[in-house]
Amino acid sequence: MKKILFSLIVFTFALAASAQDGSNVKKPSIALRISALDFTTARDINVNTLGGVLNNRTWAKLGDATPSIGLQYFKGLTSNIDFMANLDFASLQYPFYVSSSIHIPTGKKLYTAFDANVNFKMLSDDYKVVPYVTLGVGVGVAANVYYTAYAPAGFGLQIKANKGSFININSTYRAEMSQLTKAHFSHGVSYSMPLKLKEKKAIVLPPPPPPAPVDTDNDGVIDEKDKCPTVAGLAKYNGCPIPDTDKDGVNDEQDKCPTVAGLAKYNGCPIPDTDKDGINDEEDKCPTVAGLARYNGCPIPDTDKDGINDEEDKCPTVAGISANHGCPDVQPTLTTAAENLKFETGKSYLSKKQLAGLSAVVAVLNQYPNVSVAIGGHTDNTGAERLNSKLSINRANVVAKFLAKAGVDAKRLTSAGFGYSKPSADNKTKAGRAQNRRAELTAVYN
Repeated sequence: MKKILFSLIVFTFALAASAQDGSNVKKPSIALRISALDFTTARDINVNTLGGVLNNRTWAKLGDATPSIGLQYFKGLTSNIDFMANLDFASLQYPFYVSSSIHIPTGKKLYTAFDANVNFKMLSDDYKVVPYVTLGVGVGVAANVYYTAYAPAGFGLQIKANKGSFININSTYRAEMSQLTKAHFSHGVSYSMPLKLKEKKAIVLPPPPPPAPVDTDNDGVIDEKDKCPTVAGLAKYNGCPIPDTDKDGVNDEQDKCPTVAGLAKYNGCPIPDTDKDGINDEEDKCPTVAGLARYNGCPIPDTDKDGINDEEDKCPTVAGISANHGCPDVQPTLTTAAENLKFETGKSYLSKKQLAGLSAVVAVLNQYPNVSVAIGGHTDNTGAERLNSKLSINRANVVAKFLAKAGVDAKRLTSAGFGYSKPSADNKTKAGRAQNRRAELTAVYN
């Protein structure tokens, strides 16, 4: 028990020593406290649980509790944390456990309790009403013989009164911390007054004579105010030279780009890049048009002026189309060759002379291996649709087979028949029907 008492004293002084100064930190205060000790309700809670006591309303009345009187000490640790010490005196018959091997008092004896607490305030002392939670450790002495250690925990309400004074209302549950302790409630109210400590008068020494001003660099700014006392400078720069923030040799008063290193010829700015292509104007052969470094700042050239730059143009010296990667359009050659691909009524073969006209198609396909050909067969409207559909397919296949035999990869050839669904001329005339019995070649660019 002596160890518990010693620990309580150490805890008290440690909390008091940790206090900090501040305008809204509570000053040391002393208070008169009146309280009531309630052992009955605590015993019923231990036996029946808190819920049972509340439901059955079996808590003790305030008049049944034991009155006590005492003192309180407060000291602010921070704006929201206070140290609080309680010293209570009461006359009571301490309700020791029956199993305790002690001499149980037969009448009321003096009961003294001292505890040290920390109050965690929800608001600072600037507010009129401040709720708080309190936790601590304490020790009681019954009959001037028996020591009982306890741990108080509970809630309180601080009400601002006169300057530095407060009314404190709190209720704590004092939990058992030793064999002889009986848990109980303590409900109290107090009025605190600040302790006014005598302030020591400061000894004021006469000021030393002022030193003679020194100006080491003779720039008119004394060393006391000179941030560059060994280098001559200007008063506007606190005795330092005109700064050169970017260290480019052009001082900030003449530098139009004071935070970016540059050249004197550009007033302290870097070499400009008018077209913003990352190549400065002194190295850029096209300074007003964005380009690439490998072309000395100029755009990628388009030698044949076909709108496709030379890096993407597979035929950079011959104007072409984008579909054929900058090479010439193959379709005109295919269209010219298809003019001779006309069939007799009901027939699906062509003469050697007609097929010979496809040699130009073979040549152009060999020149541009990325181009494929879609071959479409057509008929006039003579005969049944089913027969014409088959006939048109056969006509397309005749052309495809000739091109494949001439050396064109069959994978580059597709054939389809359209019957008489896509006439190119009027089927009402003989000449129109002759035009419709045809095969068409369409370039497919890959």
